Amino acid sequence: MGLCLFPGDGDLTSPDISWSYSGFSAFRRRLAQAEGFTLPDMWGFGGDRQWSEITSTLEPLLDHPDDDGELSAADCARVLPRLAEIITEWETVEGDPTVSRHIEDARQLVIVLNICVDSNVELLFG
Repeated sequence: MGLCLFPGDGDLTSPDISWSYSGFSAFRRRLAQAEGFTLPDMWGFGGDRQWSEITSTLEPLLDHPDDDGELSAADCARVLPRLAEIITEWETVEGDPTVSRHIEDARQLVIVLNICVDSNVELLFG
């Protein structure tokens, strides 16, 4: 069992991205690391550090339930530029299959986020 992030456009042929729960957790931990903080230290992830203590344009994606809810098209647009920068940073890491997997996941997520922005629809978590 896992989760799927997909555009709320009602089009069943729209691209989506799926993860296992552990895979999505690892992906978000690596994104948080790229932003300079440790996700397990954050409120809602086992820690007591408040989200108001950090500044990250990825917050809508990181501070979100795994498999319920949505991100607005505006939040998708906010996340996209930083996600693209992180992909470029990760591409400099060689020989780590986990990083390679996260790069591919991030690229697919960029495709899905762009659809949400272009169609002005929310990103659904399910």
